Amino acid sequence: MKFGISFFATDTTLQPVALARAVEERGFESLWLSEHSHIPTSRETPWGRVPDAPPLPDRYSRTHDSFVALAAAAAVTERILLGTAITLLAQRDPIWTAKEVASLDVVSNGRVVFGVGYGWNTEEMASHGVEYGRRRALLREKLLMMKSLWTDEVASFEGDLLTLAPSWAWPKPVQKPHPPIILGGGAGPRTMADIVELCDGWIPLGRHELDEGVVAMIKRALADAGRDPDAFDLTYFGAPPEEAAVERLERLGFTRALFTLPSDPPAETIDRLDEIARFAESRP
Repeated sequence: MKFGISFFATDTTLQPVALARAVEERGFESLWLSEHSHIPTSRETPWGRVPDAPPLPDRYSRTHDSFVALAAAAAVTERILLGTAITLLAQRDPIWTAKEVASLDVVSNGRVVFGVGYGWNTEEMASHGVEYGRRRALLREKLLMMKSLWTDEVASFEGDLLTLAPSWAWPKPVQKPHPPIILGGGAGPRTMADIVELCDGWIPLGRHELDEGVVAMIKRALADAGRDPDAFDLTYFGAPPEEAAVERLERLGFTRALFTLPSDPPAETIDRLDEIARFAESRP
């Protein structure tokens, strides 16, 4: 089992350079940063679209741009993978995002893992001109366009919602054909279809229902599509640093667990990171 750290990096937390150094020094495999562009003050959508959810934590409105933060992390590390958990692709420009991912992959010498998700905040999406009901279709077409930008000498795309005229775009990613794409979300039918068609892995959140049946269903769908289930990445976001929890993930076939650091003052964050590192080191 590989262990990574996920974090909401903000202007008030431990900053990305210090965080990345600390994560690599303690032997973790990867660092994953979350993003939100902004949070409209109307707060019409409950946290995670969960009824009666508590108030949205302050960190959601204070996050750094994840690609800027990960580029800073890349400059001071040599080994750790640099992941997004997750990029809210439906509300992003796919041409600029493709360039950001490729540029980060080049400057980090091929260490990017591109975690994407549909998003949940209706009013945040609306500020980007995205209707909540179209987010899945937009994510699919944006990923297909980005794959062309990453892999084709002359990129182009023609979809139901988006079009890219024949275009030149560099840099191309170091990883071929492109950095791994890992989709977050519960494994419903539409998410499953996108996972099988577009993605190299799945990253469910701690609140998503998870059992052997769900994992088996994903692997059957991959095999039915002619893909190798054993080459598919299963990463779990928000794992507790507890032996029983990690053993269960291993039994289910997960190969990476992400432990979430709280967005606390820097000294407290380092203390918590040390606690998690001691757990990781204690495992057989």
